[in-house]
Amino acid sequence: MFQKIATVALIGAALSAAACNTVRGAARDVNSVANCTENTIEGRTC
Repeated sequence: MFQKIATVALIGAALSAAACNTVRGAARDVNSVANCTENTIEGRTC
């Protein structure tokens, strides 16, 4: 029984870590697009 609970907890922790990395990656992408847009408006390149 303990082994099943530990397995479920480890899987849950792994999924949480993967979701966190995905959100960070998405935030970096949005930030990159914002910087590129700002540079283009100011006449610079991305």
